[in-house]
Amino acid sequence: MSSTGLQGRSVVVTGAGSGIGRAAALHFAREGSRVLVADLNQEGADGTVEAITAAGGTAVAVVGDLSDQKVAEQVVATAVESFGGLDVLVNNAGVMDRMSALGETDDAEWERVIGVNLTAPFVLTRAALPHLLTAGAAGGGAIVFTASEAGLRGSAAGAAYTASKHGVVGLTKSLAVMYRTRGIRTNAIAPGATATHIQVDARSEAEGPATLAPYLRLAGNVAQAEEQAAAIVFLASDAASNINGAILPVDNGWSAI
Repeated sequence: MSSTGLQGRSVVVTGAGSGIGRAAALHFAREGSRVLVADLNQEGADGTVEAITAAGGTAVAVVGDLSDQKVAEQVVATAVESFGGLDVLVNNAGVMDRMSALGETDDAEWERVIGVNLTAPFVLTRAALPHLLTAGAAGGGAIVFTASEAGLRGSAAGAAYTASKHGVVGLTKSLAVMYRTRGIRTNAIAPGATATHIQVDARSEAEGPATLAPYLRLAGNVAQAEEQAAAIVFLASDAASNINGAILPVDNGWSAI
């Protein structure tokens, strides 16, 4: 029996086809939660569902672009229809930029990164809120974002990614304030360097990567996805029942430097 209060909870995890999202989905399932796996990649999403069900858990997948309102509504509707409600939303899906300085950032890079990292969680959270409020009225709903070290400083990524993750931090705190009296807690983790499948297509001749290199060397040890997932599950659990609006660095002290 889970001691986290997550037994039987309905949980949506985005970007759950790989990396931190998959590790979080598996961890929630081990706690007895029923998990909706949302991802852009069909093979990755199916792989996570198969891993959960093979271990005796319950999971379903929805595949699509979460910045599309229809896909966001499908994710929420599927979770509610499959599990009877929605208790926890983990906005984890994200992409990196090319470490570009602002003057090197073209419209395509900006729009892709902002769309995936900031617009998509906004759209999905808005779609999920009525059901999370129902969960809040019944004893507690939770939202957890995956922010980044780049949401705490200006020296961990390029302009687009840095802006997107600062936006995620702001969205986390706004939700925490707006819904704190209605049973929803909203928090975020801020991962440091982590072993995932996210690719950084940095151009060696660009100003951004050269400028950032000395700062990135301060990141230290590379975390495993499971270490980030453990922090996500903690923030969603009853063990964090009085934590709201927090941005939790999971970075082996990088943010303290």
